[in-house]
Amino acid sequence: MKVVLQRVKEASVKVQDKVTGKIKRGVCLLVGIEKGDSEKDAQYLAQKIVELRIFPDKEGKMNLSLLEIKGKVLAVSQFTLAGSLRKGRRPSFDRAENPERAERLFDYLVGLIRQRGIKVETGIFRALMEVYLINDGPVTFILEARKAQDVKH
Repeated sequence: MKVVLQRVKEASVKVQDKVTGKIKRGVCLLVGIEKGDSEKDAQYLAQKIVELRIFPDKEGKMNLSLLEIKGKVLAVSQFTLAGSLRKGRRPSFDRAENPERAERLFDYLVGLIRQRGIKVETGIFRALMEVYLINDGPVTFILEARKAQDVKH
């Protein structure tokens, strides 16, 4: 499971010219689900997303979490994150999870974040979406659940 996390001043997503999700200060998540991803991966990422200290404190240091600033989340499914560009000129999506299972894991991730008291807005799974955001910083991170969990601490 891969997530591109962007700290935002505001973000929204539209489907067929209709806003389906809109937030102010918080994070925008582009979420890619790959074959073999599990609920354990979603649990790891939900905790990491909510607790990452990426918001500035009074001295301007990245020291506050989404929980501490009472920030919001805009979560958008992004199957192209599971794409490979290693061969040729056309992306391969062989690693992308089947849509039904991917949607279930995406919804599970969103639910876990909500359980922590964070308001989450979303796009519409499998829809053609337009994402608008003002990246704050810019601050952008790439989180990969399985790679991070494989690292021995």
